[in-house]
Amino acid sequence: MGLRDPVQTEPGQEREQGAGKRGGMVLPAVMILTGIVSVQFGAGLAAKLFGQIPPAAVTGLRLWTSALAMVVISGRGFTRSVRDLRRRKAFGDAAIAASFGVSLGVMNFSIYQSFARIPLGVAVTIEFLGPLAVAVAGSRHRRDVGWVVLAATGVVLLTQGGHGHLDLAGVLWAGLAATCWAAYIVLSQATGRRFPGSAGLAIAMVVSAVIITPPALIAGGGAMFAPAVLATGAAIGILSSVIPYRLELESLRRMPMRLFGVWMSMEPAVAALIGLILLGQHLNVVEWLAICCVMVACAGAARY
Repeated sequence: MGLRDPVQTEPGQEREQGAGKRGGMVLPAVMILTGIVSVQFGAGLAAKLFGQIPPAAVTGLRLWTSALAMVVISGRGFTRSVRDLRRRKAFGDAAIAASFGVSLGVMNFSIYQSFARIPLGVAVTIEFLGPLAVAVAGSRHRRDVGWVVLAATGVVLLTQGGHGHLDLAGVLWAGLAATCWAAYIVLSQATGRRFPGSAGLAIAMVVSAVIITPPALIAGGGAMFAPAVLATGAAIGILSSVIPYRLELESLRRMPMRLFGVWMSMEPAVAALIGLILLGQHLNVVEWLAICCVMVACAGAARY
């Protein structure tokens, strides 16, 4: 994606505008970093909660909170969109929104199953292969093959060719989350074209909360309704969905998508640091190198 040709200015004006533009990037960059920390801190809280209730139950608490919050944020737009679907009998639009919700639900379920088995930073690194695949698939540049090779190198280093110490089930769950994230991106765009504002996302959130309810209740039982557990689950939902959604939306209004993608590529490193600080998950040098490989690949694919 290229930038538009810059407006011609006098040399002095160009320096002033350049400085202003650089200064204008500070706020959105801070927003993105805050959103990343919020998401990964929520993930760390979720992993700690696994000691009290199973991952499926934690997923339910997160999605219930997120769905409720998104319906409130969407307001009348959510109600109008649902009524409009029924009035128009727009089954195609409903199917897109429902598929979006299914991908969202399975993605969250899968990544929490992965968090329960492998370190946070490793799981998020593998999950990031989903957005990378979408970025590369939509590109016509030969250099993007290099980013794929670099990301694949990172995955091989992480898993040590299948002979490492990582739990295989955890790696596979993270891989499923990556696949669902790729589907989420594609379906998010399709949903956004069919619904106004955040109504489509709110509908998808409700669908994801509904489909996750049976496994959540079966796994968690009455333990997930203890006041302290409910409060922690609500905090996870707010930290992992509501806060980053708003911050990312505002940052995208202030910076190009390509720069947004570059900043977002920092997420695996932040996840690894949160895992270290909050969960005591120490990674070795090879694992850090692998995370860096995937981060550079994601940043490169987003940048070009």
